[in-house]
Amino acid sequence: MYTYNSFVIEDCDISRLTEAIAVDEMRHMWWLADLITKRGGRPSMELGEVEYVGEDIKEGLERQIEKETEGIEEYERQIEIIDDDEVVGVLRHIVDEEKRHRKEFRERIARL
Repeated sequence: MYTYNSFVIEDCDISRLTEAIAVDEMRHMWWLADLITKRGGRPSMELGEVEYVGEDIKEGLERQIEKETEGIEEYERQIEIIDDDEVVGVLRHIVDEEKRHRKEFRERIARL
């Protein structure tokens, strides 16, 4: 979602931020895939419905904030039930980054 959005968002600052967050999200995916495979699993690459930014940049940023919040909530649920210090540590780090992403998107909305 973020990679495509970074291509179509005309505002340079918001586009570059979205691109940087796309890189963070790919890194998160790599970390999680690594943890899964180290434990004998196979990561799933199934995607749900992807929602891209439309003409209204504020609406698009609000949707990206919603996706960050959904991710934070899911990671926090996982932290509560997982009994593996390494996995929990990685998830906590990802939650911190997701909160930063959400904050940065909110700051861009405030500037519009």
